[in-house]
Amino acid sequence: MRARCWLAAFVAAFATAAPCAPPRLDEAVLRASVSPGDGGARADAIEVTVYRPDGAGPFPLVVLSHGSPRVAEERRRAGRIRFESQSRAFLAMGYAVAVPTRRGYGDSGGGWAETYGSCAFPDYHRAGLETARDILAALAAVRALPGIDAGRVVFAGQSAGGFGSVAASTLDLPGLLAVVNFAGGRGSRGPNEVCGEDRLVDAMALYGRAARAPQLWIYSANDLYFGPSLARRMHAAFVASGGKAEFLEAPATGGDGHGYFALAADWTPRVKAFLGNAAAAPDSMLRVGNAPTVR
Repeated sequence: MRARCWLAAFVAAFATAAPCAPPRLDEAVLRASVSPGDGGARADAIEVTVYRPDGAGPFPLVVLSHGSPRVAEERRRAGRIRFESQSRAFLAMGYAVAVPTRRGYGDSGGGWAETYGSCAFPDYHRAGLETARDILAALAAVRALPGIDAGRVVFAGQSAGGFGSVAASTLDLPGLLAVVNFAGGRGSRGPNEVCGEDRLVDAMALYGRAARAPQLWIYSANDLYFGPSLARRMHAAFVASGGKAEFLEAPATGGDGHGYFALAADWTPRVKAFLGNAAAAPDSMLRVGNAPTVR
């Protein structure tokens, strides 16, 4: 494959053809039903993009969750969320990947369900659990597909998706191996401006009481949504209440490290090692909560 790619690039130097592109992903799109909550009358359908590695499987599954833009009008503009480069990283580790486009985003049904209310009195705990409903709906729809190992599941996500992945880990899901939280949080209104930081920390403490799967939290040194001080406060509260999470401070990235999730080549080795340990020895990983933070 490498030789063919090199040959294509060589020919392109003397023609108008583009250099060899990455291999095409094995992509499927399905609709998942999110059951109505709070007495709702009907279910909403969300789009879920599914990628599978080559081969018959069965493959462990990563449910990969997106963030939430600060501007409400942008929630629909992105269309179906695909996360191609990040999904390729997990595919290379041997995982199938499901990327749900949650309610209120892209072409998925329903209104925006994961609001935290007013900036003065944000309810982050409830908002995260609402995100978790979409994550679990996507899992339920994908786990029945051929070649998926429903007994080996990882939740991963960025920003609001990372926060929702932590929330979903509290629901005592059989088969949940681990959580990877990339810059998880809610309530960012502008650079280094978060509604009710203490309430965000309190929500993480509540999640820590019920979460059992080992977690890896990755925050960049120059994240302007959830900066290092706030990120470490959230982590400390999560661990103090019983959660099990390593904290990794990623290097400063561009003008705002909140976009570090896009640099899959940089985080892949650390995430691969963490997930390898979780899959190989899940019982021993339960002791990770008291591990020192990592820089």
